[in-house]
Amino acid sequence: MINFNNEDTIVAIATPPGKSAIGIIRLSGSKAIDIVDPIFPSKNLNFVESHTLHIGTIRTQKGAILDEVCLSVFLAPRSYTGENLVEISCHGSMFILNNMLELLVERGARPAEPGEFSFRAFMNHKLDLSQLEAVADVIDAENQSAHRIAINQMRGGFSLQLKELREKLLNLASLFELELDFGEEDVELATTAQLNEILSEIKQEVEKLTASFKLGNVLKKGVAVVIAGRPNAGKSTLLNTLLNDERAITSHIPGTTRDFIEDAITIDGIEFRFIDTAGITDARDEIEKEGIKRTRAKVLTADIVIYLFDINKSSPAEVQEDLKKLGPELHIIMAANKTDLVAEGNMDQLKNEFRNARLKPVYLSSKFKQHIDELKFALVEQLNLEAYSGDQSIVSNIRHFKLLKDIHASLEEIQAAINAGLTKDLIAIDIHKTLDLIGQLTGTVTNEELLGNIFGRFCIGK
Repeated sequence: MINFNNEDTIVAIATPPGKSAIGIIRLSGSKAIDIVDPIFPSKNLNFVESHTLHIGTIRTQKGAILDEVCLSVFLAPRSYTGENLVEISCHGSMFILNNMLELLVERGARPAEPGEFSFRAFMNHKLDLSQLEAVADVIDAENQSAHRIAINQMRGGFSLQLKELREKLLNLASLFELELDFGEEDVELATTAQLNEILSEIKQEVEKLTASFKLGNVLKKGVAVVIAGRPNAGKSTLLNTLLNDERAITSHIPGTTRDFIEDAITIDGIEFRFIDTAGITDARDEIEKEGIKRTRAKVLTADIVIYLFDINKSSPAEVQEDLKKLGPELHIIMAANKTDLVAEGNMDQLKNEFRNARLKPVYLSSKFKQHIDELKFALVEQLNLEAYSGDQSIVSNIRHFKLLKDIHASLEEIQAAINAGLTKDLIAIDIHKTLDLIGQLTGTVTNEELLGNIFGRFCIGK
């Protein structure tokens, strides 16, 4: 349960534990300037402007120099928290940081709880709840795509779309409430067809945001790519080539890979996690049977499957048989391997044979690293990023996804109520329920348990 006292001036070390060149301590609250000013004799902080830097020394209560620092001052309301905020950049010795923290606590600051700085930003309306959740995602981002999604949300892209949805719903609610006001005069401000049109437009926007979660979640965690195919198709060699490392054992003996080998690379700022698997075939022993069982399970959970086959030994019929086993619902890239072994002049004929296959193959040689860039391009293309270009937000937070699904279900109920001819007052109540769900996304409607769960994810200095 969240238990923050906004009357206190809070302090925390904002940099990770351990020795470093620079460490940062931050204070926020009405007494932040008063607490720091007496121990920073280099400048009278009571007369400085906001967003200014000052070089000087921090001294102990007895006047001894603790460290030479760069001190940043941000005055309310023009700070991250909306309060007076001071950041002290000192040398990154844990001895210095701990002694400085102890000194500031002695002077009246209280050690901050995890996420308390961000909680104050929320309470002071500097950022809404969805933006603050994005702050945590920015900190946790491990690849460029996850970072880009979080930055867009933190800067208010998602919040703006929610604001527009809310305004459209408010306009719809006002139509019903105006009709209720003029109930005795039998006034109809909008026909059923017009109301359905407005609702359909709102639902379409919610559906697009909800559908984006699949991509957002994948980009946030990394795209799981399973390399599947028959034994000795060159799966392990392809994995080694993609990773530019000898991660997997390669051999001309079929069935060398018995278990998963996994590693990741970044392509166009997106993390792809490649998984080499045992070959899909009729098992010869219990160990191989278990490996194939696990392969099929991995394939079903993959975001993308690279189906690799030896173009010299596989017939179109065999390829089609394997693709049927993998399933039509998967995102599959066909890759025809070992083109380096194709006899001169036979390549066009082989391509012609596979032209009518379910998917157009990428022709490559993993051994000699030929056309690997084409495979990488096909991987990025599978994500269909063009559908979310421009200002369109991509949802990557499970809480947001669940609430968007609830919003969509609520809109369906409103539309059904309109078409069933229910009374305007009942429909207006349903619309306000939907508005409350949007409020839960932005934090205008919330509770202490939810806030505790969200801000508990943050580090102490944030």
